[in-house]
Amino acid sequence: MNRIHTLFETKKARVLSIYFTAGFPALEDTMSIMEAAQAGGADIIEIGVPYSDPVADGPTIQDSNMIALENGISLKKIFDQLKGFRAKIHIPVVMMGYLNPIMQYGMEEFCKKCKEVGVDGLILPDLPMQQYQDDYKGLFEQYGLVNTFLISPQTSEERIREIDENTSGFIYMVSSHSITGAKTGISEEQIAYFERVKAMNLKNPRLIGFGISDSETFSKASEYSNGAIIGSAFIKTVKDSKNLTEDIQKYIQSVIN
Repeated sequence: MNRIHTLFETKKARVLSIYFTAGFPALEDTMSIMEAAQAGGADIIEIGVPYSDPVADGPTIQDSNMIALENGISLKKIFDQLKGFRAKIHIPVVMMGYLNPIMQYGMEEFCKKCKEVGVDGLILPDLPMQQYQDDYKGLFEQYGLVNTFLISPQTSEERIREIDENTSGFIYMVSSHSITGAKTGISEEQIAYFERVKAMNLKNPRLIGFGISDSETFSKASEYSNGAIIGSAFIKTVKDSKNLTEDIQKYIQSVIN
């Protein structure tokens, strides 16, 4: 069974997924960050594949993408860094990225490499549902990769149910119609959206992302879903860190405790 399925069968609430950009802040920091995130208590690790035009991301993640690319990161380099990571990392690992660099690498080769190194799933925000169904669903299944689609406050109920039918891991609930980045608190409008989706009784677990940054926002998001995803706030922690291992563990503990 896929590690993502196992996780959500054994942990129904307060699941924390941590996103970071591969090759940032330094080219070879990928494994150190993964080990520290796991030790700190993260439940899922999302590895961001840097791209030169990350349109859905805010300035913090855009900046980390640029720095990682300047450092010399590439998909080939990421897979080289991930060789043998399963000797140390036992929690689910997901790769998140835009289609362009993955298509240049080759979708089947990408999926094959994910399976080889031990990646459990993919989040490709700009992969159209129809293209997934027509071209890639069988490929993902062949290589044991679960696919996660995103929904937002603007997503219709019909579309959400279609996404639920075509998701095999978890649904990524974008908390607001904006770019990524830590906001202050969670609004009443967002809570109404969380409640609306919760009432739909979807078959897949849901994680809320965009604007989750601390214990308060993580706990509030977890009231309406199975947990949350932290990206920008974690990237800031990494960027400002003088000791990655200590600072990452301390930050994650501050969120979940």
